[in-house]
Amino acid sequence: MATQPPPVPTPAPSASALGTPVVTAKDVIAKGLKAPWGIAFLPDGSALVTERDSKRVLKLTKGTGHDSPYAVSEVGVIQEADPGGEGGLLGIAVSPDYAQDQTIFLYYTSSTDNRVVRWKIGGKPEPILTGIPMAGNHDGGRLAFGPDKMLYVTTGDAARSANSQDKNSLGGKILRMTPDGKPAPGNPFNNYAWTFGHRNVQGISWDSSGRMWASEFGQNTWDEINLIEKGNNYGWPEVEGAAGDKRFTDPIAAFPTSESSCSGTAVAGDILAVACLRGQRLILVHVPPGGVSKPNAQLVKEFGRLRAAVLAPDKSLWVLTNNFDGRCNAGCTKHPDDDRILRITVGT
Repeated sequence: MATQPPPVPTPAPSASALGTPVVTAKDVIAKGLKAPWGIAFLPDGSALVTERDSKRVLKLTKGTGHDSPYAVSEVGVIQEADPGGEGGLLGIAVSPDYAQDQTIFLYYTSSTDNRVVRWKIGGKPEPILTGIPMAGNHDGGRLAFGPDKMLYVTTGDAARSANSQDKNSLGGKILRMTPDGKPAPGNPFNNYAWTFGHRNVQGISWDSSGRMWASEFGQNTWDEINLIEKGNNYGWPEVEGAAGDKRFTDPIAAFPTSESSCSGTAVAGDILAVACLRGQRLILVHVPPGGVSKPNAQLVKEFGRLRAAVLAPDKSLWVLTNNFDGRCNAGCTKHPDDDRILRITVGT
């Protein structure tokens, strides 16, 4: 395992020339949620949020809340989900063609596996990819549509590290699939896998030049921010952090696990935001074309554990706290209104 964090690459423009990304504004827009996990926006600007343990899908509607800017209502309960440990109702993505098909994609843990389903509000989930390894931890779970309109899925190694290097396993991967559940054309291994060698990817997002970024939970040493490239091997379980081994792709930044536990990610104005659980912070990295700045931690222990970040239609970031999941213990910043949704703006 690597014993030192990797250096941050400094292609032109240099990291120092990019400025320091910071939070420029913040406010609470919803409260009283219970372990929210994923968030996605509908075309009308309302948002859908999953709660991992309650199995509920909530809708946030602007301008109708009694004591916050958004009202929260339940629009569905996914009875097929089977919460336990880190599993349950996890990721959510809205179809790029939602105005025509009203389709939502969910990732959840069932009694036998992790799976991706298509779902319409009021309907029954339709599985389109099953058999993703599941366990009490390392269940992955993030869903996002890429610029290519393919659905990307993050999976964990399900506490069986051999899954990550096995290209025929769905575990320990970033998967790429069509909206109807087939391996996407152009995948490097003629199956669902886009990249492999992951321990537990929790966040994926794209910058303005189409580069894909991911956050990943390490084991005991380094959590990672990775630049994702088709077909690459990210090293787990052979490597945690940087190895300097040409067989594996090193992270662009790594952080001690006590300061991070990187979960969801989003990009706003070429600033990559990484929501951190154990580290109780939002890590910001400026990632314009041709450059990567030094990471900067913001909101440290201000709102407690942060689970997810997503770019809102108004170009702000919405961030989910996760203080109601039983892991906000000594040293964790709790609030009577937990869990909350924050609206954040960032700049340099």
